[in-house]
Amino acid sequence: MNKSIIKYLVFLTVSTILILIDQITKRLALKHLYNNKPYVIIDNILELTYVENRGAAFGILQNRQTMFYILTIIVLLVICYLVHKISDIKDNILYFIVLILIFSGAIGNFIDRLKNKYVIDFIYFKPIDFPVFNFADIYITIACIFMIFYLVLENKNEKDLIKG
Repeated sequence: MNKSIIKYLVFLTVSTILILIDQITKRLALKHLYNNKPYVIIDNILELTYVENRGAAFGILQNRQTMFYILTIIVLLVICYLVHKISDIKDNILYFIVLILIFSGAIGNFIDRLKNKYVIDFIYFKPIDFPVFNFADIYITIACIFMIFYLVLENKNEKDLIKG
């Protein structure tokens, strides 16, 4: 099978699985947490609580839905272009994973915005009073961490090439 076809199949399959996880957990949060007390998983550390986020990450930019739609579509198009430009997944695996995670997170929250005009958040990390979040947010956060590693590795490789 053509490497390009495999690349797209992997991208779409993994993205679909991640989006489904995000959407299923949000539906479960709506069903079991809406209008209920938080469900404590680890006392004073981790709980599940239903929140409707009409803003962006951490609740900023409340009620700017049109801006979120436009920005999300631009991000998704850029990611599709970047995936297209990857010639070999094996040589760019970390970068490829970053693109999958950002794409999946963006789509997961975009579905909520289109359907509800808000994003369902439900995971609350209590010790640092971190804003309530969801799996799509986790994907994007992990992608950012991986991107930092990727950029550091790329910078190191470039310095090694210059020295060598």
